[in-house]
Amino acid sequence: MSAAAGPTRLFVISGRSGSGKSTALHILEDLGFTCIDNLPAGLLPALFSEVGNAPGQTPTHIAVGIDARNLIGNLDQVAQILDQLRNSGIQCEVVFLDARTQILIRRYSETRRKHPLSSLDIDLKQALALEREILEPLAAIANRHIDTSNMTLHQLRDLIKKQIVPGASGDMAILFHSFGFKHGVPLDADFVFDVRNLPNPYWKPELRGLTGNDAPVVEFLESQTEVAAMLADLIGFFTRWLPKFNASNRSYLTIAIGCTGGQHRSPYIARRLHEYFQSYYPSVQLQHRELEEDTPQLTMDS
Repeated sequence: MSAAAGPTRLFVISGRSGSGKSTALHILEDLGFTCIDNLPAGLLPALFSEVGNAPGQTPTHIAVGIDARNLIGNLDQVAQILDQLRNSGIQCEVVFLDARTQILIRRYSETRRKHPLSSLDIDLKQALALEREILEPLAAIANRHIDTSNMTLHQLRDLIKKQIVPGASGDMAILFHSFGFKHGVPLDADFVFDVRNLPNPYWKPELRGLTGNDAPVVEFLESQTEVAAMLADLIGFFTRWLPKFNASNRSYLTIAIGCTGGQHRSPYIARRLHEYFQSYYPSVQLQHRELEEDTPQLTMDS
């Protein structure tokens, strides 16, 4: 698969160290993007000036990594720089990757790499907090926030291919994402729905070790009137409002469904919503965060 031809598009990839920026750039490069890592933000206009003057076929899809290694003063000017590029006809989007601080600390402990902002006076946790502060101007203008805390390489690749890479159709990409509240709410959710009030298969000993994808759990949940009512209300809500988001040129929407542990109720509800709406929208994805625990998690360069 390669990036489709069309108007020049710029994707600025940013986020805290360890969140997967380099991995995302590598994925985009595999998909046909021209990728540049650690470009000073102030050089973006010069980059596109060079692109416009280059002989032969010029790249139409460019991804640039901008992070805390950049000249710090430039980051406050990124919004203005991108507006200038948009006024010149370039379509610009900012994608901001992040993960929970404890996850980032664990990733650094596994790789034994040094954080770019850490020093004898600044430990890793302080460096991550400082980095969040430095990158706030980019996080504030991001079109898309991606939480990679519990994401595998396969999931990140799939998400980028279906939601980040521009398609020809212009249709909104929708992700139904099940999770467990006890493990934290996904950072990148646009909607969060709580289904902990539904009957819980966990309290049935014969169902406890199963998941919302297993037939006995499905049979139990489908026998409960509250589950059917919740599902009907959610389908009704999104049947009414998804077309409005799509009509407003929204590129992607993440809908998180949470129960206590993310094992039974939320995977079932998310899967049923996915099944229903994939008949109406061409790009609908499904992820079960807590059901991926046995899958090796994403490891990142930076």
